Amino acid sequence: MTKWILAGMLWAAASAAWAESFPATLQWSQRVELSPRVSGIVREVGVNAGDRVRKGQSLLILDAAPYQARVAESRAAVVRFTEETAEAQRELVRTQELYDRTVISTSELDQAKLRQSRAKAQLDGAQARLARERQDLTDSALRAPFDAVVVARLAEPGQHVAVGLQPQPLLVLAKVGEMAARFKVSADRIGSLKVGQAVTVVVGKQDYPATLKNLGLEPVKDKDGAAYEADAVFAVKELLRAGMAATVRLP
Repeated sequence: MTKWILAGMLWAAASAAWAESFPATLQWSQRVELSPRVSGIVREVGVNAGDRVRKGQSLLILDAAPYQARVAESRAAVVRFTEETAEAQRELVRTQELYDRTVISTSELDQAKLRQSRAKAQLDGAQARLARERQDLTDSALRAPFDAVVVARLAEPGQHVAVGLQPQPLLVLAKVGEMAARFKVSADRIGSLKVGQAVTVVVGKQDYPATLKNLGLEPVKDKDGAAYEADAVFAVKELLRAGMAATVRLP
């Protein structure tokens, strides 16, 4: 009899430790759709759905020839205006010396200053254009913003990409090594939860330590009426998929 009483006490203690369980659905903790910032023709796509990629890895490359040509043109303009600015500065120094010796008039000195100012403005503009063209060249390649898994590949070599008001996603990535279990709780219960609170996520027969994040502020529809969504974020080593069933246990 004592054995059964002890078992009952252990079961009651376990039930008290984890008083509530909520059905959940796995989501990517971070998901991004990558689109180029410049237009062009897709030259190469280096990844497929399911591939793991490292932060900074090149994923997709547009034909860079037009952007390389613009960089070269802007670089030549910077060289030309640098020389013109230097010459205008030397001329201003000579004109200033003549003016100080009262050999030339104030208007001639003013004209020399104006030429130097215009040359400097042209040089500044050329340098700004070169910086912009270099950035466009860099943006002709898509790189992974973080360690991720490729969720979807939406581009093929030869495809034309036009930058407009609505970006055209070419690749979809999800952060690797971390998932979120999304579940719903009542309005009465959501107020007692705290961001960063420790919980447990169960997927299949595996338990994962997790923390609460993204506690909902607006109600969503639920079979029992209005409810609020919350995410329990946890680290994983293996590959899990969005949409898988899970359970969130709250203390």
